[in-house]
Amino acid sequence: MARHPRTRIGRTPSPARRFAVPVITTMIGSLAPVLPLIATTAIVPPFGLMVFLAWRALHRNIWPAWAGIFLGLWDDLFSGAALGTSVVLWTSLLLALDMLDRRLIWRDAFQEWGIAALLIAAYLLFAYQIGGAVAGWYGVTLMLPQMLIAALLFPPVMRVCDRLDQWRLRV
Repeated sequence: MARHPRTRIGRTPSPARRFAVPVITTMIGSLAPVLPLIATTAIVPPFGLMVFLAWRALHRNIWPAWAGIFLGLWDDLFSGAALGTSVVLWTSLLLALDMLDRRLIWRDAFQEWGIAALLIAAYLLFAYQIGGAVAGWYGVTLMLPQMLIAALLFPPVMRVCDRLDQWRLRV
């Protein structure tokens, strides 16, 4: 007698897994500055922000506006930036994305990539200014490799978040 697979009709994914996976992966992404990498300039992209934006690109309503406060504070604790920098900037990015969602209802992957690259570059520039850097445009040109690496790594980060999202929503 053949065994029938269990039906999944009427079953829902675990609420704990649905909530915890995006939060934990964003928190793990924020731990990237702790990696033992020696460089003369900043080249490590803000992985916490990239994961945060990747989850936001996959599900527009996954983060409430106040989520940037707590996840930004976690990022500030490990990034070495002034305390409150990511809190303000991540929340501002969420609000900017909410306003953009009202204008652009449909977006494809290339638009998401371009928007994320611009937001990451803006985040890095504003964090640079909030940190009290006085190097002028020379310091900004030193950040260009970090911006480029972050822009090129965003699609793989989004792919990883998509795979985690498929596991997260599986029943």
